[in-house]
Amino acid sequence: MLDEIKRKIDKIENILVGIVPDPKSQVDIITVTMIYKFMDDMDLISLNLPNGKRAFFSVDNDIDYEKYAWSNIMKTSVEAGERAKLFRDGIENIWKNSKLPSLFRGIFKNAFVIVKNPETLNLFLKEMDYFNYRDSEILGDAFEYLLSKMSSQGDAGQFRTPRHIIDMIVEIVDPKKNDTIKDIACGTAGFLISSFLHIIKTNTEAGENILTPKEKERLSNNIVGYDISPDMVKFSKVNLYLHHFNDPQIFEYDTLASTEKWEDKADVMLANPPFMSPSGGIKAHNLFKIKANKSEVLFVDYIIEHLNPKGRAGVIVPEGIIFLNGISYKKLRKDLVAEKFLYAIISLPAGVFQPYSVVKTNILFMDRELAAKTKEVLFIKINNDGFSLGSQRREIKENDIPRTIELLKRYKKAILENESFKLNEEEKYANLVSKENIAKSGDYNLSSDRYVETTEVTNKYSMIRLGDIIKINFGKRITKREKKGTIYPVYGGGGESFKTNDFNRENEYVISRFAMSENCVRFVKGKFWMLDSGGTFSINKEYLNRLDKKFIGNTLLNIQNDIYGCGRGVAQKNLDNDYFYEIKIPIPPIEIQQKIVAELDDYQHIIDGAKSIISEHENKIKAVIEKLWDSPTSLPENSSSDTTKVDETLQLSKDNIVPR
Repeated sequence: MLDEIKRKIDKIENILVGIVPDPKSQVDIITVTMIYKFMDDMDLISLNLPNGKRAFFSVDNDIDYEKYAWSNIMKTSVEAGERAKLFRDGIENIWKNSKLPSLFRGIFKNAFVIVKNPETLNLFLKEMDYFNYRDSEILGDAFEYLLSKMSSQGDAGQFRTPRHIIDMIVEIVDPKKNDTIKDIACGTAGFLISSFLHIIKTNTEAGENILTPKEKERLSNNIVGYDISPDMVKFSKVNLYLHHFNDPQIFEYDTLASTEKWEDKADVMLANPPFMSPSGGIKAHNLFKIKANKSEVLFVDYIIEHLNPKGRAGVIVPEGIIFLNGISYKKLRKDLVAEKFLYAIISLPAGVFQPYSVVKTNILFMDRELAAKTKEVLFIKINNDGFSLGSQRREIKENDIPRTIELLKRYKKAILENESFKLNEEEKYANLVSKENIAKSGDYNLSSDRYVETTEVTNKYSMIRLGDIIKINFGKRITKREKKGTIYPVYGGGGESFKTNDFNRENEYVISRFAMSENCVRFVKGKFWMLDSGGTFSINKEYLNRLDKKFIGNTLLNIQNDIYGCGRGVAQKNLDNDYFYEIKIPIPPIEIQQKIVAELDDYQHIIDGAKSIISEHENKIKAVIEKLWDSPTSLPENSSSDTTKVDETLQLSKDNIVPR
């Protein structure tokens, strides 16, 4: 049935798209209409009970709202124009009914129908008539599907978190039935609903839910969300309502600038806060322990300060939290480690938030009880999350999530039971690092690669930061005068093709700087001018005798996904140097580097030779075909059998080539 509902939503979107092209506006009208119909569905259920009466479309202050009830306006006797008018009037006036529960008054206040064309509106209403409140549990999942299409969420760094990532975090954090659970940037309430479903699942025996009515009531009151956007608050309330929350505890609230709820703490906090900070930074209030103007720092600090003594948290953060050297970043990492909050970090692949963003993210797992009992932090790297990392995000077989969940459960169990914990031989994707080692440098860097040499999970060769061994040298902008009389090609981030009579590079690897593409590293033969939208690299002095430049260049060509993941920006991706320089690569001895380069050169010679032969034969074949085209009845007398042989069973003409 869920698949049928999804198909119905797709069909409704196709009806709206010509008049309401904005995805958020489409979600808005579908959401409001769905709830409007559900209100009448519930009224009809009530009317079938003894002494039942309408609770929504009722009489209030001498106004009979029943005429706006869905079942009345959808009668076949109602003409299309009248139906459209009744629907618009009902949507825009129902909130005035003082008998309406506050949840619904909030949803419909300021609501209006953007579709004015009666014909289109009637098509839309007839399709919406398919939905029924009795299917609200399934519709909760369908609503998530609807929200997943709302791509405009990425405008302020508010990227919708994929359901499987949410469910993984919730299963690891493991919220309980009596926990207070909070998301301080709840969006469409994905984390809150996943927590609710997790608690229902873990309190079900023999197919029956064992929560008492009192426990269910407490649970619905304990699940709380904040969001700064009125639209997100509305969508969250509807989403929770479709999952049987009669009075969702979702509040329009600026977590970073408001202080009214500062004293409210929680047992469990789950969040994927906005990553973007406005120009000039966030203007936060002065109650934060860390003084910062970056949203990601402030959100994590808020979570640290608002966890109860045995509180747990799972929060998605951008890569910068892990290693950037700003004072606030280092202070935050020190608090996470030294103040005993952090016990594990999961590194996610850069494509998880496609198509909204390629931003590289990590998940911080906090547990005040676990962190107080262990002297280590577990680092885990997820390479595959069950979906391709391109914009289409197609399902694939490779999926590191199940083994990641099991590993973390084993790690948590060992800590709680005071048992020693060791990674298995096959768990090369994980890394256990002592807090003492993390604190040693003073910057509390949380990049697991930094500590790979001092753990049992080691590479055959030393892993070294790009920032330690190379420097990017960016080009310069070319003036109109310099463009005249050009003889050398110009390259930059996008591979520009005009020429100039000067050059400053020769046979170099080009790294995109502006407008990054997935092929962000290229090798350019010959002399060329380096535009300011790209850069080449040079080896730092202290490594000149230890590194082969071709080896480094080929390495960069083979880690383009990691480099592309260093791009930042919504409309246009630009290379962030701080992120780029934190990438680590294996550096074998210079003799091994030179041997690898020599082998690659040999292969390249073979490839170049093959290309040359193919090109030569293509030209010969093309010449023969052109002669045949002009004289189809005979072959050239001097045709070489190995290059111009044509099957004698073919008849050739200007119009076709047909088997005889």
